[in-house]
Parts: sequence; structure tokens; C-alpha cells
Amino acid sequence: MRPPVTPRERATPEPTPARGGANTPGSGPETASQSSSPSSSESSRPAREPVRDLSDLAPAWSGRGALARPAVPLGLALALWAYAVRHTDVSRLDDYGLVSALHPAFWAGLAVLTTGFWFTVRDARRPGAWSAAYVLGLLVMERATQAVLYPTPLYAWAWKHEAVIDHLLTAGGLQTADQVGDMAVYDQWPGFFAAQAALQRLLGVDSTAMFMAWWPLASSLMLLLPLLLIYRTFTEDRRLIWTAVWLFYVANWVGQDYFSPQSVAYALHVGVLAVVLRRFGRSAVGRGRPRQAVWTVVITVMIVAIVISHQLTPGMLVVCLLALCLSRRYRDWVPVVTTVVIFLAWCLTAALPFLSAAMPDMIRSIGDVGANVETGYGATPTGTGAIATSWAARLLSGTVLLLAAVGVLRQRVLRHRARPLLLIAAAPLPMFAASSYGSEMIFRVLLFMLPGAAFFAAAALLPKVRTLAADAAARQSAGRLPTGSAAARRRAAVGTWVPLAALLGGTLAFVPAYSGKDRINYFPPGEVALVRQLFDQAPDGSLVVAANRNYPDAYASYWSVDHYWFLDDGRSHVDEIVRSPATTLARDMAGVEPPGRAYFLLTQGQLANSEMNGQLDRAQLDRIQKSVAASPRFRLVAKNGAGWLYMLKQSGGVRR
Repeated sequence: MRPPVTPRERATPEPTPARGGANTPGSGPETASQSSSPSSSESSRPAREPVRDLSDLAPAWSGRGALARPAVPLGLALALWAYAVRHTDVSRLDDYGLVSALHPAFWAGLAVLTTGFWFTVRDARRPGAWSAAYVLGLLVMERATQAVLYPTPLYAWAWKHEAVIDHLLTAGGLQTADQVGDMAVYDQWPGFFAAQAALQRLLGVDSTAMFMAWWPLASSLMLLLPLLLIYRTFTEDRRLIWTAVWLFYVANWVGQDYFSPQSVAYALHVGVLAVVLRRFGRSAVGRGRPRQAVWTVVITVMIVAIVISHQLTPGMLVVCLLALCLSRRYRDWVPVVTTVVIFLAWCLTAALPFLSAAMPDMIRSIGDVGANVETGYGATPTGTGAIATSWAARLLSGTVLLLAAVGVLRQRVLRHRARPLLLIAAAPLPMFAASSYGSEMIFRVLLFMLPGAAFFAAAALLPKVRTLAADAAARQSAGRLPTGSAAARRRAAVGTWVPLAALLGGTLAFVPAYSGKDRINYFPPGEVALVRQLFDQAPDGSLVVAANRNYPDAYASYWSVDHYWFLDDGRSHVDEIVRSPATTLARDMAGVEPPGRAYFLLTQGQLANSEMNGQLDRAQLDRIQKSVAASPRFRLVAKNGAGWLYMLKQSGGVRR
């Protein structure tokens, strides 16, 4: 990285090479753009002129000891965070999740951290290590808070993945598609689970639950290096780079950083893009085929890891690489052909059983954009808290995308220089027409747009990137305006405080967007103990009936114990259960052959999920529990403050 522009250099009008350019001479796509013919669509005049990146920001802090001043707000913010987590009670979460439970010191610390970051990052003379320290502080405050506060891991899906790894370790392999039903998807994409099983053995822990609470922080850190590499491909100005990284993490509220194949596949996806953007541009290819072959091997290994671990990410990678091929700088078909070949080879071999069964539904969803983006029954936020947090997430995403649009329109030089990032941001949009992906496609599209969108959103918050000629004209124009005039002060204030307000608002909005549903996602120790008591005593061939699958260890022993979640049934059958709970459930649970048993489990996690997602309300669920408790056909096995466990006294045939 070149040293920042000094005040003396700002006053030098001669046409030196771009100080905020893409790479050192001959090292990347910016050089290729500058060396291409004048008729090239990618080599328009604004992109070819020497430029200065964001050169008109005055130092935020000056004077003796200025280099160490960023330590003050950073240390204060972390101290407030530490105080807040020690004085936050998560034993009784309401519909606002962690938002209303957090001690006020947390919000104060987050505000101090964001303000300190802004005044640190906008000073080009400040060492980049300070900006990195603030970003790490952000990750600690926003990704590690839950791991510190909650005594058990979050997310029913994370517990599900733990069950798959447990089966892989105990059985020595996964089951075939006809043996495990809807768990077949994990048989055909086992990469993540095999890696985690090896990690569990390496660490010598009994279960991945020992470390999966910290996975959001770990997976977020995995993204840091590839993001920096991507952004440094198009600028060397640390202010733009670190502001883009900050906005990426703030806007990434979707929740795919938890213990899941998606978290690792996404980090690898961003890593592949970083390698392609830096090593597969026209100038990089021209430096020699042997080096290019090495990078081809590197991305091939990463692509294989993606393909064997996750279903959607390879498709997203293909569309992003195809979009890059629209740019003259990246018309290298090796990465996209490699991805397509590996992806098709896996789909036509290991993943063929699952895809054969799912293909009719996949074909029907192609082109049905309306159905692909709607949420459907059981996924509609219900209640003041759920609706408020949902809107916070929408406003956060909308604001970042709007800022990105402003950045594209406002930063003419970046619009040409960083056009590949713009293509990457737009590439996932056609996936809306491909599939609903379980009503989650809208969230996944947003996730894969973020690397490009965050860069241009950051550009909207910072001064314009200008050519040297425009920079000289701007200085001359500014010289006519007295430094202390009211107009100059207003312009400086607007350039400082309005972007800070936007950055602060987005950073604070991340908390409800990310943690606002913790009443659903958090399972207290009593709930974990109740579920484990169930599976410790359930013989092979047993049946577990529950309202929905939102409870810890919901898939424990899935290879030997059957599961039935009645809220997955049609609405008519759910209404029948509400009208006559004990009778209907006893009939549905009948027929389990000895030594198997039929259990009915109702926990706080199921209640929260049903209420907040528009299924059954608390009164209806209380009616079901009381009916089962009063029925002579059921026997209470265990209960605590987090739920109830009943066993059917007699058995017959299982009816679904």
C-alpha cells in the first residue's frame, strides 16, 4: 500500500500516476484499463486520467499526541460494552429480542465506537491499523455479544447441523437419501460437516456445541481478508476501503454467519472473487501463464470446497463470474468454466438423488418471481416487536442500497474504475427468477450483493474521487472562498456530520435487525436439558411430536427416531388439532411399534416461533398443552420453566 497523500503532494498539479489507483504499476485491472485502446468502452476518459482519491479531507485530529487519540474512543467503547454485557439480563426476552434486554451502556458504546471510527478513518495520515482496530471492535460488539450473554448456542438450525456432525462421527458416515428423508440434502453436500467433524476431533471436544456459539465472530473474521483484497483492487485510499468494510459488516444482518455450510461457502465465494479480480485481469494474465496456472489451482480448490458444501453458493458464484466476463478487463473464461464444470459434475453424481426428487418443484419455480420472494404461511412477522425488527432490517438494507446507488451516480471516476464491483453487485438479481429457496431467496440475493454494494455506499459518504485537473480546479475554486466563511463552515459540517449520522444510524439499526428475534433463536439451559432428557430415554423407533422444529437438538438421533411437526401440516389439520388437541394428537401418534414410544414435546422456543411468525398464538398453544395434560391417554414425563414432555400411553399406526 502506498503512503497517504501529504499536504505538499496535494498542491502539486503535475500529472503523476493515480495515488488511489487499483494497484502498483502493471499489477491489476486498473493498469489494464489505462493501457487499453481509447475506443474501449472501459477506458473512457474519466477512468484513464490520473486521479486523487478523496484528497480534500482535512485531518480530523491534529496536534501533539494525535496519532494515539483514536485509542481513547476505542477503549471507551469497549469498556462500555464490557460493562453492558455484565449488567444485561437475558433470562426474560420479549418480542424485541436482545434489543430491549441490552443495558443502555451497550448503545452508548456502539455510538462512541462508530463516531471514533468515522473521525479516525477520514484522516488519510492515520495509520490503517487504527481503522482495522475499530472494525475488529465492531465485530466484537455486534457478533460476540450473543456468545458472551447466552449460556447456550443460538439457532435451531445450528443445533441441527450439530446433530449431523454427531451422526457422522458416531456412525462413520451419513445415511442414504431413502433412509433419512428431508435430511438427504446433507448426504449429498457433506463438505462442511466432514470438516467440522475433523475439527471436533482435532480440538478433542465432545460436541461442536462447545464452540459453535462463537461461529458468527469466526465466520465474520474469515471475510475480512478477501474483502480487503477486493477493495484494494480498485483503490488504495484507506478511508474508502475501511468505510466499505464497516458498511459490509453493518449491512450483513441476514444471519448466515451462524454455524452453517453457508457461512464457510460464502467466505470462500468472496475469496474466489478476490483472486479473480486481482489475478485474472488482462494485465495479470499477460504477465505469464505459469503464475496464472498456480492461481487457477488455488481457485479450483476453493470452488470444490464450495460445491461439496452448499447448494446455492455455486450458482451465485457462476452468475458473478459471468457478469465479470461482461467487462473487457476480465474476459477470461477459465474461472467460470472451471466453476460450471465442477458444479455440474457434482450435481450429476453425488447430488443426483436429491436433485432428481427436487427437480419438478425447481422447474415450476423458474420465472415465478412473485412466488419466489413472498414469505408464505409461518414466516410472517406478527406482533409489535417482530414487525418493528423486520422494518429495521428492511430500512437498513434499503438505506445501504440507496447509498450505493448514490455512490454510483455521484462518483463518476469510481463508476468506471470499479465497474467490475458494480457488475458483481447486480449479478445476483436474476436469481429471483430461478427459485424461492425456501422463501429465503430475497435474503440470499441481498447477502451476495453486499461486497459491491458496500463499496459504492461507502463512496457516497466520502468526497468525490477527482482527476488531477478537477482537483486543481476545485482547489482554485475553494481558494476564492475564505476559509472561515459561513459557507465553508457549512460545507465542512455537512461533509462531516451528515455521513456520520448515516453511518451511526446504520450501525445502531444492525442490532434489532440481527438480534431482534432472539426470543425465537435463544434456548435457555432448561429447554436444552428437557430435550436432552427426551433423547436420552427415547428408544430406537420412537416418534417425537412437536408444534414446530424450533427447539435445541430437534434433529438429535434423526437416523433412529422419527419426528413430526404438526404446524408443517395443512391449515385444516392444524385447525383440527386446535379444536380437539388431545384426541387428534393421540390419533396422529398412534402406531409406534415397541420398544419405540410416542412423545409430545412443547417448549418455549416453539411457542415463541409460532407466535412471532403468525402461526398459532399463545392462547391456542396453551389450550393444546392443557388438553394433553388433562387427557388420560398421556403421561407427564418431565417439565420445567422452559417446556413440557408427555408420553402416549398406548400406540397404534402413525398417521400424518
